[in-house]
Amino acid sequence: TNVTDYGAFVELEPGVEGLIHVSEMSWVRKNVPPSKIVSTSQEVEAVVLDVDPKKRRISLGLKQTMENPWEALAAKYPPGSVVEGEVKNITEFGLFIGIEDGIDGMVHLSDLSWHEPGEEAIKKYKKGDIVKAQVLDVDVEKERVSLGIKQLEGDPLAAIAGKKKGDVVTCVVSEVKDNGIEVTIGDKLHAFIPRKDLAKDRADQRPERFAPGEKVDAMITSIDRAHHKVSVSIKALEIAEEKKAVAKFGSADSGASLGEILGATLQKVKAQAESRQQGKAGEKAEAESAEAASQEAPAETSAAQEEAEPAGKASAKKAGTKTASKKATAAKAAEEESETPERAKDDAAGTADEKAEAGEAAEEPDKAEGTKKAAKTKASKKSGKAKAAKEAEAEEADAGEADAEEASKDG
Repeated sequence: TNVTDYGAFVELEPGVEGLIHVSEMSWVRKNVPPSKIVSTSQEVEAVVLDVDPKKRRISLGLKQTMENPWEALAAKYPPGSVVEGEVKNITEFGLFIGIEDGIDGMVHLSDLSWHEPGEEAIKKYKKGDIVKAQVLDVDVEKERVSLGIKQLEGDPLAAIAGKKKGDVVTCVVSEVKDNGIEVTIGDKLHAFIPRKDLAKDRADQRPERFAPGEKVDAMITSIDRAHHKVSVSIKALEIAEEKKAVAKFGSADSGASLGEILGATLQKVKAQAESRQQGKAGEKAEAESAEAASQEAPAETSAAQEEAEPAGKASAKKAGTKTASKKATAAKAAEEESETPERAKDDAAGTADEKAEAGEAAEEPDKAEGTKKAAKTKASKKSGKAKAAKEAEAEEADAGEADAEEASKDG
């Protein structure tokens, strides 16, 4: 019966009217003048939402007669789904992206970028841009869809998975600023190291010391998992390393600096290395001396053998002369005693013994141990044997002559 700026009045019965508020006219068309949805004299179906007898008011709803698109949207796009749409509007608190007809999702400033402030990140977008976003939540009752763009990049904290506060990470300098440096951990995790955390010494807290692309080690000082952020410090790492060095190599109560402690340790290590080198040199000299001594020993042995050979030869010659003399005597005795076969047999046995003794006398010098004293001793022994054999032969000769005389007498 009537259309106003805040809604439309509908006659239910003669004399009884109800109001369809503008908010109850459409599920998706918000802030649209009611005249754009309904018109006077148009018949519509409505749902009775409330009846207030005291105020004599009846609240009606037009959109309730239609399917709720938010319920369908929630079923179609569960959290984690990716949607693509046009940037419909840009406000001070985020972007509005069209998902389906009449339904927009909002990307809050905090969900635009992991490492840039929202105010800076939103400047990269303009109306009409086609962008992708991830569905974070669909609130059917409040008819809201929350979207996120930075979530498409994945969780940057994955770069420090398994790390905790106090652990050391390697960072790459991405930008040098007057108040500090921007660093990247892994591929996506960004952090800012302020000037005061660039070094322990105040003189080294200068951002210009660093250059983009340079790698630096820093200690994790905090992890904000709710906002997916991390804080790191080079200064904290230097302090921790100094404490560790003092605990290992010296005492903090001694007043020694880290440089003095490490310097003393290096001197100790150097002295130990020099001592090992000297020990190796001494072992090498001893080995060379032993080798030289082993080379001289064969030469001395050869000289001793050369000295022993003439003495051996002389002894052999002397023994040979004596043997020849013995042979002549034995032959003469054999001629004189040819009538007695057994005596000849004994003489032959004696000759054989003499040959064996002479052979032994000739072989002994060859077995000399390489010393002159041994050769002389053996020659002396052989000479004594030869002398004893000569005396025995003379006795036999005398006995033979006596036997011959007795035989001639008997004849």
